[in-house]
Amino acid sequence: MAILEEMMAKINLERRAEIGREKRARTKAQLIAAAKALFSRGPWEAVTVDEVVNEAGVAKGTFYGHFNDLSQLAAAVADELIQSFDEFIQPQRLTISDPLVRVAFGCDAFIAKALEDRSWASLVARMARSHPAVGQGARSRLSEDVREALKQSPQAGFSLELGLEVALGIVLQVAAAVGDGRLEERDRAAAVRSILAALGASKQDAESIVSRLGGVRRTAAQSASREGEGPLEERLRDPAIPLKRPNAKRA
Repeated sequence: MAILEEMMAKINLERRAEIGREKRARTKAQLIAAAKALFSRGPWEAVTVDEVVNEAGVAKGTFYGHFNDLSQLAAAVADELIQSFDEFIQPQRLTISDPLVRVAFGCDAFIAKALEDRSWASLVARMARSHPAVGQGARSRLSEDVREALKQSPQAGFSLELGLEVALGIVLQVAAAVGDGRLEERDRAAAVRSILAALGASKQDAESIVSRLGGVRRTAAQSASREGEGPLEERLRDPAIPLKRPNAKRA
């Protein structure tokens, strides 16, 4: 009997711990969703902790149980946005055999999203540069493609680490400039060509790859349309963020 009671007590403690983790995860998700909603309405830099907790319907102390400050919350939001973007383009990326074309496709799609939503561009560019953990999945896939591209371009003459930093540096700088209103759609192709050139592609090859991106995008759009998902550009838009309920209880 004592052994049974001990086992039940252990099970109850484990279940209570699991419930606590689930509740903590839900609360963190509430805060991130609230921040997304606020960021979509105005400059994300102007958002305050009070606005976030009011939007989420939680106590102010709860915020600091999950995030040290607003910058850390913004990084979490940026990470989710980049992850969402990355998941959307993966089916198309995986159909491309040439690693340089994959690099070009991913960077072009990222810049297209930035041009479509300049607030998105400003947030993800700044957070990805200041928080190395942001967008790790996307960084890892870009690293894979850069590694393969460098194998095919020995004249590049530099390491994978440098190649990745060059590609990331250019695409994030372009996104930041788009967010600031300093670059436009007309600069998109040139930005992708500069990334390819930095990875060792000749001017002719870079021009050829960029010219092929239109066909790659059309194929992706046709594929998505057959599946009822709409064009790639539409799929890259973030889903509507649920707002707090009027009588949300404070945690």
